[in-house]
Amino acid sequence: MPTRRQPSRRNDPEGMRRRVLDAAFSMFQTRGYNATSMQNLMQDIEVSGGALHHHFPTKRSLALAVFEERVAPAVRATWIDPVRSAASFGQGVQIVFDDIIAGVEARGSIAGCPLNNLSMELSLAERDFRTAAADIFREWQEALAERLRDTRAGRKMSKAARAEVAAFVVAAYSGAMALAKAEQSSAPLRTAANTLRQWLKINEMDR
Repeated sequence: MPTRRQPSRRNDPEGMRRRVLDAAFSMFQTRGYNATSMQNLMQDIEVSGGALHHHFPTKRSLALAVFEERVAPAVRATWIDPVRSAASFGQGVQIVFDDIIAGVEARGSIAGCPLNNLSMELSLAERDFRTAAADIFREWQEALAERLRDTRAGRKMSKAARAEVAAFVVAAYSGAMALAKAEQSSAPLRTAANTLRQWLKINEMDR
């Protein structure tokens, strides 16, 4: 008499790791790092403690992986790549703001910038967290400064001056996003976008 074939057990450690990172990234963004427990993650993705700790022995190691493998790529996709591929620096900045504003308005809620959220929560907690956040901010600013070099005004500026402009743009966006999150309104983002557009145009950094 033939026996019923048992379903094979799928072993996908990389898929499991991605699921954990995705869930942690989402929870850290909406709840915060300190309000998210490893138990929360286990329940959310229905994984055993052994499987979770195999990939991330500690919550700290998970947070550092989220910085490197989720937050940094998000900044590249949201900010760095669009500015690099735009026809001009100013156009790139405007495209980024327009896309972000459209996204938050479509969702109907504003969770904030993942980098801002984790930086404000964790930078004073531990040096490794502070370094992880600072590295992403540095990459972001360096990419903007490099793109700025292609503008009419940027070609006349020193490297230090371009770095200052890049830092200003990042700070303007980060501050506007913090206000937008607090108010649950896209208005601060629109104000920042309009002000930056005019400032870049006046200073000939939009082409």
